[in-house]
Amino acid sequence: MGDHLRFWRMDFPPLIAVLANVQTAIFGHTLAAARVFPAIEGALVLVVAVLIARELGGARAAQALTALAVLSGGIFLRPSNLFQPVVLDQLWWTCALYALLRVGRAAGEGSAPGQRNWWLAFGVAMGLGLLTKFSILFFGLATLVALVVTPLRRALGTPWPWVAAAMAFAIGSPSITGQIALGFPVVHQMRQLTASQLSHVSWLSFVVAQPFMVGFAAWPLAVAGAVALVAWTPLAPYRAAGWACAFAFLLLLLLHGKAYYIGPVYPTLLAAGAVWLERMSTGPAPRVRPTLRWTVAALIVVEGVISLPVALPLLKPEATAVYIVRVGEEWALGTNWGGTDLLPQDFADQLGWEHQAQALARVYRSLSPEEQREAVIGAPNYGEAGAAEFYAAKYGLPPVVCGCGSYWFFGPGTRPGKVLISIGNTPKDLSPLYADIQPAGRILSPWSVDEERNVPLLVARQPKATLQQAWPELYDRN
Repeated sequence: MGDHLRFWRMDFPPLIAVLANVQTAIFGHTLAAARVFPAIEGALVLVVAVLIARELGGARAAQALTALAVLSGGIFLRPSNLFQPVVLDQLWWTCALYALLRVGRAAGEGSAPGQRNWWLAFGVAMGLGLLTKFSILFFGLATLVALVVTPLRRALGTPWPWVAAAMAFAIGSPSITGQIALGFPVVHQMRQLTASQLSHVSWLSFVVAQPFMVGFAAWPLAVAGAVALVAWTPLAPYRAAGWACAFAFLLLLLLHGKAYYIGPVYPTLLAAGAVWLERMSTGPAPRVRPTLRWTVAALIVVEGVISLPVALPLLKPEATAVYIVRVGEEWALGTNWGGTDLLPQDFADQLGWEHQAQALARVYRSLSPEEQREAVIGAPNYGEAGAAEFYAAKYGLPPVVCGCGSYWFFGPGTRPGKVLISIGNTPKDLSPLYADIQPAGRILSPWSVDEERNVPLLVARQPKATLQQAWPELYDRN
């Protein structure tokens, strides 16, 4: 995405592509570099969660418990290891909720400047969220409903919530202009997602998955935090934020969103739960035993340590597969398509890509010099095409084309495709485009995701049309 950046004309929110460009400029195309920004973003989620605990009146114990819960939760650890929009989505939601909490406090104190400033901060966070993922719109709708049902509705009579909304759409406008310019590809993408993945998500599975993601020790803390934010008197000024979390949960539940889509509300809920537990276990007449706080913290740490190799790929694939079964966390082996695999899908989907690039390089070098000057690499999915492009400089690979998703919008390039080195396609796939299709080997990767374990390589010649001529049809087929 970074290599094909067109800021105002992308079929997806472009912030991840901008960061990819920055990352590449600083570190180059390396795997280590791909971990740096997510780790920083994940650390910022933790920092803002602690700030939320402090804002809600939490002392050091509540702040420390909040940090432990975030640091131990797989829903936070795994995205912080992957260069994807997920961790950024968590960061912007959490920042927006922090700003909304501060708006509530300023309203309770009667501070007009405070409300103005924090509404503007809310608008910035929402705008950055819109530059990251369209899912921030669900949170925006949930916040609007939360304002209507809480005393903070009075703010709707001032200009600042509307200025914040205008700021959010202005900052996020590249995401919108890209959709307009390209004919709203997000609609096509959502249809594909609904048909292939969201159809496997039920209301029950959405709810049941939550404690698995957050951690069974931390989950009651999050539930307590949700109740405290909407019903506990000491947190009354902050109820709009609590209801925004609740309505976002309900909205994603009803729309059959993936379970992790609601992950961004948990730093706030965990912070509120930690504050409630701290208050209930301190003071002249504590309502719960102080030892409960330490017990919860200890359970979170123990569960976090046990689950660490499930949240992060610390072990080799073989050891990871065995470990997951031995600790009884087979739920982590579920896939987006409703089945199970040998490894967590996020782990398996990180394996085998350089091996593919090496195999492509061998096929490319086997061609004559004349054919090498004409050759392009073609792939049917984003992973295969992206891996070939990521390792292109290292292995001297030719240009890469792909007719799937965002890659189709990157275009066919300048070469007409007289010689196509295909990875992942079958002869039947290529027969409408080429008259001469020859096998060039197979790539075996037993621990990769299912579709990447036995990948065919082909060399296609005698095109029936140039890539530029055939390109408009390829998007419909993918």
